[in-house]
Formats: sequence, C-alpha cells, structure tokens
Amino acid sequence: MVRIRVLVVDDHRIFAESLAAALAAESDVDVSAAGSGPAALRCLERAAAEGRRFDVMLVDADLGTVPGAAGGSVNGALNGTAGGSVNGALSLNGSANGTAAPGQGPASSSASGPASAQNGGPVQVPVARAVPDHGDVVLVDGISLVAGVRSGQPSVRTVVLAEKDDPHRAALALQAGASGWVAKDCSLQRLLAVMRGVLRDETHLPPALLTGVLRELTAARKHRTESERLVESLTPREREVLRCMVAGLGRKAVAERLFLSPHTVRTHMQNVLGKLGVHSTLAAVALARRAGVGPVDLVPPLGNVVERGGQLA
Repeated sequence: MVRIRVLVVDDHRIFAESLAAALAAESDVDVSAAGSGPAALRCLERAAAEGRRFDVMLVDADLGTVPGAAGGSVNGALNGTAGGSVNGALSLNGSANGTAAPGQGPASSSASGPASAQNGGPVQVPVARAVPDHGDVVLVDGISLVAGVRSGQPSVRTVVLAEKDDPHRAALALQAGASGWVAKDCSLQRLLAVMRGVLRDETHLPPALLTGVLRELTAARKHRTESERLVESLTPREREVLRCMVAGLGRKAVAERLFLSPHTVRTHMQNVLGKLGVHSTLAAVALARRAGVGPVDLVPPLGNVVERGGQLA
C-alpha cells in the first residue's frame, strides 16, 4: 500500500491536532502538524534531508494573521460541527488527542515521527511551532508559505483550508502554486478525496468558486504587465529587499539576512515603495505577487523550532 505523507499547518492548536488525528486514523496516511509557517518549512526541510518528503501540505488560508489587526482577519473558533466535518474532526478522536499538559512528556519530532493509525490506541500528533526571538517576529502567511514550498519543493502538493469561500484569495493561492482550495467545514471524506486528487495532478476548487476565480485570474493577467514593469525598475538590491518584504520579514530581519544596517534597509524599503508607487508594505507585497515575485527562502535555524509531544509549545 502506497502511503501518503501529510503535513497539517495551522496556528489554531485544537484544529491542527484534531485534524491531524482524524487523518492519522486512515490506514494509508502518515501525518505531522506544524503551528506556524517557519515551523512548517523546518519540518519540510528535515523530512527532505531524511529522504522522506511530504506528499501533501494542508495549510490554513489565514495562517499568520493577527486577530483584530488592520488588514488581517479574525480566525473564528471551531464551530463543533457534527457529522465528521473537518471543523468537527475532534469528535473523531474523542478528545484533543489525549495529550499531556504543556511541559509534560518527552519532546518528539513532528517531521521524523508522523502519527498513523498503525500504532494503536489514541493517536498523539506532535505539532511544531516556530518561536520568534526578541527581534522582529517572522510571520509567514498561508499564501506566502504555498509560494515558498512550490519554489523549494515543487513535488509537494498544497491544499489551502479556508474558513469561507473567497474567489480573490483562492485565485492568489492558485497563482502561488496551490493545487486546491477546500472549506474547513467540508467532510473528512471530501478532504481525503481532494488530497488523493491533487496527487494525480488534479486541481480542486468548490464549484461555487469557479466563476469568481476565473474572473480574478483574468483581471490579474491584465494587471500583471504593469506590475512587472514597475518591478523591473528596481535595482537588484531593491528586488532582494522586496522579496524579503513578500516573505514577511521586518527591517531588522532583512538587515541581518542581507548583511546591511537597519538604516540602509529602511532607505531601500522607502525606495521600493516610491518606485512601485505605493504607500505601504502591504500594497508593495500585493503588487509584487501580481508581478510574480516570490518570497525569499524562510527556513529557520534549528534552534527556532520547539516541539512537544501532542501540543503546540
């Protein structure tokens, strides 16, 4: 039997743990979970180094957003949906995987020890979470993570899990390299069907989204030429800075990465905004994505990942 290796990426602990546990109950699925974009990248890198690449990554569309922040969205609490829905996956296991309290139990590796139904007993799924240092916090949103994985590990198929259908964001996900967009309240069987479908190189979208997504993709094509022209006006160093901005890096993190002073980075960022004709980092990132500019590689150092058996650290 060919087994499917799945990585669940969601910064909502209960959802990540319960969905991973529900998937692990399938006889042909091995599953791991990560609680942030950087932790997911670290898991993917380690699995690839060990020759056990993931086949599918399920990523939260709202990953890395800050509740109540401008331009962000508030991820709602789980609805407790019955009938085997993804949001109700917790009911398939009866509890939050029977995990221990924080700080108890041995540390385990989410990339090297995926949970599966073969072990018997309650399934405990370790969830990796990247812990930022006291400098700039590195946030990787769901779409940026999809683009980074598509660039670094193109064999991994990504499916975006969303709280609601959004043609604009679904189109962005497809442009970034996603193979599917699935509502979080879909049934577990539907999600499994999508996972197996994307491994056959299929693209999956809810029927209700098709017209809206096609309209968004057509409009994006019209805007792309102008966006590309603006990006081409940047110097090579400014393009590097822009890619760091697309990846969500703050000024201090960009300075450390490019071996520049924070003052120099600020100057480059101001020049980027001026040449692109925008007034905010968010607008610059949106324009960069339309022009096909991807994020820099954000694989964090080993010391930035903390893993505890069955729980977010």
